[in-house]
Amino acid sequence: MDAKQNSNEVQQQKEKNNDANLRTDSESSTDSMTRFLLPSVDGSPPKVVTMDEVASMFKNLKNMELAHEIALNPEFKLQPYEPPMDSLEGRIKTMVHKAFWDLLRQQLERQPPSYDQAIRLLGEIKEDFPQLLSAKNASLLGRINAALDEGLIRQQAERGVLDFRSYANFVINLLASMCSPARDETVAKLREIEDVVDTFRGILEMMSLMKLDMANFLLAIARSDIAANSVEYEKQKFSTYLREFHGNAGFPATEDWLNRHRAGCNSTDDIIYKAYMQLLDYPADKQFPELLSIDKERFEGLSWRGQRLILCASLISIAQGVPVISQRRENRVKLARQLDILVQHVKQQDQIDAAIASCNEQIRAFINECLASEQAPPMSDAQQAQLQSQIQQLANKTSPVRALMANRLDGFVRVALRSNGNIPPPPAGFADFEEELVAFIASFRRLVSYNHAVFKEYFIQLLDKQRSSVEPVADVAGSSGGLASGLAQTAKP
Repeated sequence: MDAKQNSNEVQQQKEKNNDANLRTDSESSTDSMTRFLLPSVDGSPPKVVTMDEVASMFKNLKNMELAHEIALNPEFKLQPYEPPMDSLEGRIKTMVHKAFWDLLRQQLERQPPSYDQAIRLLGEIKEDFPQLLSAKNASLLGRINAALDEGLIRQQAERGVLDFRSYANFVINLLASMCSPARDETVAKLREIEDVVDTFRGILEMMSLMKLDMANFLLAIARSDIAANSVEYEKQKFSTYLREFHGNAGFPATEDWLNRHRAGCNSTDDIIYKAYMQLLDYPADKQFPELLSIDKERFEGLSWRGQRLILCASLISIAQGVPVISQRRENRVKLARQLDILVQHVKQQDQIDAAIASCNEQIRAFINECLASEQAPPMSDAQQAQLQSQIQQLANKTSPVRALMANRLDGFVRVALRSNGNIPPPPAGFADFEEELVAFIASFRRLVSYNHAVFKEYFIQLLDKQRSSVEPVADVAGSSGGLASGLAQTAKP
């Protein structure tokens, strides 16, 4: 009998030891912190970081590409990190999590219940809260630590009075008071879960989301400081590069880019301004300026954004040849929205033909639908053929309508780029796309302003170096302020 009892005790001790080794990999334990995905900013793979690394990164920013990205991209955010399910890490995480929750359920269903795993879970939840609270919430953190004190919880378990559900409700109420309004619906769903194990699983998922919110909150706080100091930081880095590594190699593509725009300019300011304008339609046979290479993809993206606007304006202009579009503003606005959606995927030349074909079909169907709603006959075959011919011509950049809209957008950008913070009204044909037009020009001005603030002195030096062999330009001391002052208000994201 004693031998059998000893054997049972040994087996129970083994189970207890195994239980103790199972952790949730929850996002709170000191050996397995929540991790976030820092998006790639320079072509390198995305970086996985913890909350502590996030806070340290934003306080002591030493990566020029990251500073540049944060300053220029208001949409830059940390993303949740999940290892691929088919990876070793992903498979291990799935197995460990399943084992943890299965064990918790088994222990709670025992008679009498075992609370070892539950106590461990509450301890991990308590470790999570400092990541969700600022240092100013010391009193609340103290209350949480007191309520989730492991010694107190273990005493309740030993006396058989531990109410695991009440702790779940306590944590849910805390999360409800701390989370952003965007998470209120998730909290409400937590309250509806009846199974206590599923409730705690949902709690950990909720806390993981809130830690992501907190990480991006830290980013938002740091953004203004980063934006305010990143220009000076990049200037210092560039100065160091020139001093230590530049030598006589120079930046030939940048020099060529600037010098190509000397003709017809009366000042250094005009040359630089004209060169910036070309970045929206940069020649394929020319090397992109080295000094702006970090933003090459941004400028290319803006170039296609502009081309999509031109295409939309051209399409709506052709569609207005039919009175039911030109004389019915509500029809024109609705069609403009549909066209905007249809061209959003166009980001390279070989996608234009398919987009134009889709837009042609949509315009034809929409016009006939509008005519039918007014009890008017549909377009004749001849009218539809004429409409299709005009639309298909837009595949060529030199087509009359597309060229006209391109010139109008070019004039708009030239005025907006030199205006002192104000954006002029949209040119004819673009009024129905004003929201996208404003966003487009704001992004372009921000990008130009930032790079001008970093490199303008060096651009002036490059142009001065060639002044003796080209047509004279006005004194740079008096001219460089025009572009800088005209763009200064757009330097912040």
